[in-house]
Amino acid sequence: MRPELTRLQRIEQHLLGPAPTAEAAAAWQLEQLLDPALAADAAVQQQLYQGLQLAGRQQLRRELQAIHRQLYGPPTGGWLRGAAGELRALLRRFRR
Repeated sequence: MRPELTRLQRIEQHLLGPAPTAEAAAAWQLEQLLDPALAADAAVQQQLYQGLQLAGRQQLRRELQAIHRQLYGPPTGGWLRGAAGELRALLRRFRR
C-alpha cells in the first residue's frame, strides 16, 4: 500500500476506531509531537469528519421536513387563519 494511504488509514483508525488504551493514546500523542505533519493531517481529517457529520444531519433534517410536509401538508398560518377558513366554509354551506 502507498505510504499516504497507510498514513491515512492510521489516522482514520485513531479517529474512528475503538477507544485506544492508555499506552496507545500516549504513543499516538508522542507520534504527533515528533511529526507535526501527522498532527496537522489528523486535525484536517477530524475537521473533515465533523463537516461530513454536519452535512449528514442537515440532509436528514431536510428529508424529515419533506416527509412531514408530504404527510401533513404545508404549515398553516396559525389557529386564527385556520378558524377563519372554517367559518368561511360554514357560511358558504349555509348560504345555499
